[in-house]
Amino acid sequence: MFSLGQQALVSLISHILFIYVTWRLMMAINFEPMIKKGRAKEAQILILFLTIVIGSGVSRFFLEVLQWSRDLNHLF
Repeated sequence: MFSLGQQALVSLISHILFIYVTWRLMMAINFEPMIKKGRAKEAQILILFLTIVIGSGVSRFFLEVLQWSRDLNHLF
């Protein structure tokens, strides 16, 4: 069983890792045709926010599946 500190460390690393992976994937998409002229800074901030939302959502899913798999031993 994980202690509270270990669980916090795994969660932190997971969130950072998935946000980084999402950022790398977002940089592979060409958003230029969708950006209005003079609005590049706002578009970069939007991409950053989308990256954080998607990455933390995937991380949360991963952590929940991990927790559910640990809880399976309570079934029997």
